[in-house]
Amino acid sequence: MEPADSSNACFPLPAEGQAWRLVLFKVNISHRLSNVTLSHEAGGLIHLVGPNGAGKSSLLACIAGLLPAQGKLILSGKPIHHWHPRALGVYRGYLGQQAYPGGNLAVFQYLMLHQPDPADNSQALAQTVAYLAQALALDDKLHRRLASLSGGEWQRVRLAAVMLQVWPTINGQAGMLLLDEPAASLDIAQRVALDRLLAELTAAGMAVLVSSHDLNHSLRHADTVWLMDSGQLVCAGPAAEVMTPERLGPVFKVAFERLTAGEHSWLHACSQNLPIMTE
Repeated sequence: MEPADSSNACFPLPAEGQAWRLVLFKVNISHRLSNVTLSHEAGGLIHLVGPNGAGKSSLLACIAGLLPAQGKLILSGKPIHHWHPRALGVYRGYLGQQAYPGGNLAVFQYLMLHQPDPADNSQALAQTVAYLAQALALDDKLHRRLASLSGGEWQRVRLAAVMLQVWPTINGQAGMLLLDEPAASLDIAQRVALDRLLAELTAAGMAVLVSSHDLNHSLRHADTVWLMDSGQLVCAGPAAEVMTPERLGPVFKVAFERLTAGEHSWLHACSQNLPIMTE
């Protein structure tokens, strides 16, 4: 597990010529992030976990290249500020928290705005649109106007659009997908569909970073968890090692217990709060 300490001695710097997927060193944003230091070399599903105001959204926007910060942020071997916006849009997709649709495009028109630049071929593009639309139960809504959609329908359209941007069959250069609370407004069936699509992306070698408030979902599905609190990285490592009562309790100020039945584990928040420590 990577330590939360951000000193040079503890920071696993890449070897000369090694292009890690993501490197952050002492990343700071006033009142948002404080000395965030970590690295991630491979793909996989990474969950950002922490209470409201922990800095999860700020960190995702920073990695996406949309929020300036002090410190070092290296994406696929290149400092984030050296990336051309067009190249960045090819390499990574980013979905912020719920936003209301601007304009009144049809769903299929909105999706086309998010096709890779350039898409490899029109047939593969059409097949990918059809696949994502079916997976997210949008195939009967492609001609609907955005303004006519419910909150859950609009969220699924946004998810289809950002996945279209980085889907491996039409964008072989994509390496990362950043999703800020993507399950908002989704019912259980739609959430299962989202999990399946994200599993396809990680199986293809993509790194998927997701902010989440569902601790048991993170415990069950995430390969790696970054636990954050008050703008700082508390710890980062395999989900089973991070999602423990001992680590979560002080962050959420709630006592947890981890229950096990057979091969399955889940977290239960106890009714009593942790005692307040005073000097």
